[in-house]
Amino acid sequence: MPSSDVGVAGPSRARIEERTLRTDRWWLAPLTTFVVFSAFVVYATWRAFSGAHYYASPYLSPFYSPCLGDCVEGASDFGQPFAWFPFSAALIILIFPLGFRMTCYYYRKAYYRAFWLSPPACGVAEPHLYYSGESRLPLILNNLHRYFWYAAVLVGCVLTFDVVLAFRNADHEWGHMGLGTLLMLVNVIYIWLYTLSCHSCRHAVGGRLRHFSKHPVRYKLWTWVSRLNVKHARYAWVSLFSVALVDLYIYLLATGRIEDLRFF
Repeated sequence: MPSSDVGVAGPSRARIEERTLRTDRWWLAPLTTFVVFSAFVVYATWRAFSGAHYYASPYLSPFYSPCLGDCVEGASDFGQPFAWFPFSAALIILIFPLGFRMTCYYYRKAYYRAFWLSPPACGVAEPHLYYSGESRLPLILNNLHRYFWYAAVLVGCVLTFDVVLAFRNADHEWGHMGLGTLLMLVNVIYIWLYTLSCHSCRHAVGGRLRHFSKHPVRYKLWTWVSRLNVKHARYAWVSLFSVALVDLYIYLLATGRIEDLRFF
């Protein structure tokens, strides 16, 4: 075989003149993913680097939780061990949920198709001549997904703690609930559904077992997580929207554009 026909990890792609024989609107799904995901990236980048308007007592934006840098008064429930950090406090913590999502098996399929066109859809030729898989930088970093999952569990615990604190009023008196509390509660539910439906979670609770019959508890957990896994893609998108919505609501409260709707 001529050297020009050999890729990084094997033979080059088959030479097919037609890009695709599909007659449906196959481009609609990757285009929608590109637009929505790009909008979230732009919004999240702006909010993460702004370093302001992320706390409206008793609500703390999930983009900044836990707030470990030089944070505003009342936002640091776990202290400020990184008070010396010169940039936005969000940049200290966002690497973990961002890393979890960027290495997620579902999100990989989504952004491979929408951004890298690898391939853009089933039965559609991609513009790349060679395929190296996830064996080289930067895609080899996707193999860290299971470790980012452990970090995501800790972040989920912190966000759950934030929801508990949200059952207070602005003066930190317990027994109160506002619209922000409800939004944060819904958000953390979907965060947990997304986290627990992850393939890495299935491996953690039921992997490396020779006989399920000898581990009934882990088998029950594995079957439960497997049922959640069926809707993993849905939880991935809903939790993405919910975390942005909660942050936006807190931003509007912190800037004085709206007032929190209090139920009791």
